[in-house]
Order: sequence, then structure tokens, then C-alpha cells
Amino acid sequence: MNVGIVGNRNKEGLGEAVLRLVRELDLHRVGYVIDGEIALLLGDAAPDGMSGRCRSADGCAAGADMVIAFGGDGTILSVARMVGDRSTPILGINLGKLGFLAEVAPEEIEQAVGEIVARKYVVEDRLVLKAVLPGLAGKTLYAVNDVVVDKSRSSRLISLDVSIDGQFAVTFRADGLIVSTPTGSTRYALSSGGPIVVPTSSVIGITPISPHTLSGRPLIVPDTTVIRLVVQGPVGEVLLSADGQMESFLSPPVEVVITRAEYPLRLVKRVGQSYFDLLRAKLLWGKDTRA
Repeated sequence: MNVGIVGNRNKEGLGEAVLRLVRELDLHRVGYVIDGEIALLLGDAAPDGMSGRCRSADGCAAGADMVIAFGGDGTILSVARMVGDRSTPILGINLGKLGFLAEVAPEEIEQAVGEIVARKYVVEDRLVLKAVLPGLAGKTLYAVNDVVVDKSRSSRLISLDVSIDGQFAVTFRADGLIVSTPTGSTRYALSSGGPIVVPTSSVIGITPISPHTLSGRPLIVPDTTVIRLVVQGPVGEVLLSADGQMESFLSPPVEVVITRAEYPLRLVKRVGQSYFDLLRAKLLWGKDTRA
């Protein structure tokens, strides 16, 4: 096995955590390549021969059997774009706050490496969304969490016509619309009134942002669905974003076609920890605050 090591260089504690990892990989004689800019952070503590293992971040993602990413969930989303349709499994070491995708703590690195060497882990496939703009040739965005259309800098509502598999479904008058994967159900969609969805479910969520009518409710559709959005004014521009990281400002009317991508995101998960454990730990799900 050859491991690629990448991460967010702005995260506090990155150097120490990476050093723990490479020492453990060397102990188990696991090959690795590392982002050269991260290797520089190790200074004199870097193991002998590390300079020969340095690559660009993209190079680490391209040539590895597994990518280990240090940071928060935003780092995982960035690495997912690096990996793309290669669908290389990604293990996240959480140096952020919440850590839904990057769930291994730095103090668990040694244990996690031992489990990887012993092949005591699972690889979980997560749905990725593909958003195409027919009016802009070649414009395609990919999202692990969600594709969002909103009213940008305007204070006015926008109209969004939603069609499902070629059949008109509804017009939302709202601040915007969130089309989310099950993975993204605990992100923006949740704060906008959408449901929590088990991340391995084969569904896509459609959630309006602050709809003008009480009847504007979230919708769950199969992941085989073709979702067509036509965004009307009266605002001068709308914002289309994927995972909050890729953005485009567009002038209405705007057409966006959203489908399941041709490939999944593959996350390395530890055995014995369920999604519901994660919800209780990260969101305090079901906790009685009176207790």
C-alpha cells in the first residue's frame, strides 16, 4: 500500500500530527508520499529520506492507494476534488472543530494506522452531485455536500422552477434552494429545515431557503432523478455554489441540471463506530439539555 499525505497547512497542530503519522507508517513499513509544503513544517524532526517522498498535493492524491487528509471537513471536500473520478479512498484526521467527514482524532493516529495495516476498516461510498449549466458550455460543478442557488447580494426573493425527471414539480419563491446529498443533509440543508439523512441512503434532498409560503417544504427524491432548476429574477444576479467552495455569479434566467455524478466519494471508516454515534457526539443528537 502507498499512502498520500495532504492537509490544511493553516491548521494548528498539523506538524505534530503529521509527524505522529509518518513515524507510525515507518514502524509498519507502509510506503507514503507527502505534500512537500507540509514536509517543510516538520523541519529537523522530519525522518531521514523524507525529501525523496515529497510531491505536490495533487501528486500525492494522484498516485496513492489511500489519501490521508489532515484538517476539517473543508479539507476533505478539497481533497475529494483532487481525487475526482479516481475515487481513491480518503481517511480524514480531524484538526478542525466538528469533523463529520474527518472523524479520526490526532490521538487516535497510531490506532488508526494499526487498523489500516490489519485491514480492519471499511470504505464507505458517498453520493456526489453533478451540476451542469446548459447555457454555459462546459460549465460543470461537483459537490459532496450540496449545490446551492441563492439570491446573492439582493434582499429580494427569487423564483425557482423545479422539474423532476422532466415533469414540472413546483415553483419556490424563496431566498434560494439547496440540493443536497445524504452526506450534506447535516450541513446547510439541516439549518434550513431539512431532515437528517443516513449518508449511505440513495436519495437527494431538495430544500428551499426561507420560502415565502408555509407550504414550501423539503422534498426527498431517488438519487437516479434528474433535477432541473430554472431560476428567474427579479434580482440582477444569483449565486451558484458547490460545497460552499466553488462559486459562480450568474444573471437570470439560469438553468441548472443536477444529477448523481458518475463516481462516488469513498471514505475510510473505522469499524465499530456508527453514524448515530457520530450524531450523538457531534450534534448532541437527542440530548436533553435539561439534564
